[in-house]
Amino acid sequence: MRQKKNRHHVTIKEVAGHVGVSQMTVSRVINKRGLVRDSTRRKVENAVRELNYRPNLSARRLAGGKSLFVGLLYHNPSPGYLTRILVGGLNACRDRGHHLVIEDLGRRAPYREPVKTAEYLGLAGLDGVIITPPLSNHRPFVEAIEAMGITVILIAPENIHSQKLTVAMDDALAVEDMLDYIIGMGHSRIAIVKGPPDHPSSHHRFAGFTKKMENSGIPITPLYVCEGDFTYRSGVDAGYQLLNRNNPPTAIFACNDDMAAGAVAAANMRGLNVPDDLSVAGFDDTEIATNIWPELTTIKQPIAEMSSRAVDLLTAYVQDDAEAMSTFSELLQYELVIRESVSKPSK
Repeated sequence: MRQKKNRHHVTIKEVAGHVGVSQMTVSRVINKRGLVRDSTRRKVENAVRELNYRPNLSARRLAGGKSLFVGLLYHNPSPGYLTRILVGGLNACRDRGHHLVIEDLGRRAPYREPVKTAEYLGLAGLDGVIITPPLSNHRPFVEAIEAMGITVILIAPENIHSQKLTVAMDDALAVEDMLDYIIGMGHSRIAIVKGPPDHPSSHHRFAGFTKKMENSGIPITPLYVCEGDFTYRSGVDAGYQLLNRNNPPTAIFACNDDMAAGAVAAANMRGLNVPDDLSVAGFDDTEIATNIWPELTTIKQPIAEMSSRAVDLLTAYVQDDAEAMSTFSELLQYELVIRESVSKPSK
């Protein structure tokens, strides 16, 4: 749980002396303000990396250093999920007097260049970073950031019981509860639209689906298993594939609401009525779950609370508050939300 803290914090004076420039020049490079020659800028950036310099921005902003400079890193295709993650982090930082930097790492290719991406983040002088899925499961990237001396909080990694600083819920158990409801309604021909393989939640949710189906004595039909990418379009495509089977399913569970909404659209375009002809359920309870008709039966994931909890956990770690860290590391609760998209099968 505890990460090693650097005992010696390199100062801006040491960086300036290492390069042979003024402290003002170093400040200009770090804050990207003022004109600095390219050759000098490169020397300063190299020195920052070599010395592992991190500007003590929190101490400069508030006497006593209670304000933190927090980075929230994301690369996720679901707009509903992203909205709640970002809002939760923003609200938590505002309430606690912290400063939040939001960074979409999709363009920086952390998968191909984890060290280079981590070095880029190191120049920002962050006190800690909150990493959302699927980036939270990319070990080389996480380790590269930790090597920079930056505290890392992982949201929903593959190992939800990791000894690292983690915020998560039990996705597999949540899917078991969803399947228990769908099976209880009388369905046995149940299909699943999986998420992308690089997302830890995709594996957790499919594991919960598999376990509940097996425990209920219902065989998993390979033709009833499709893979999406957490987007609405992939849900439409998967819905078409499943409904074109010779013996189509009577219920579809999609691993997020965007794909579930796409499956509902596919059913409508085939002239089928949801839920009379086909039941559809999702996961997350994002805005799209109640912006379509019928409204989706889904699992309410505390998405905003995850990023808010991550800010609390980071704060507790920096303040060396072991009791708070233990509380904020507990698994978050979910809720099965029953709406109109699931009913008993008509045949």
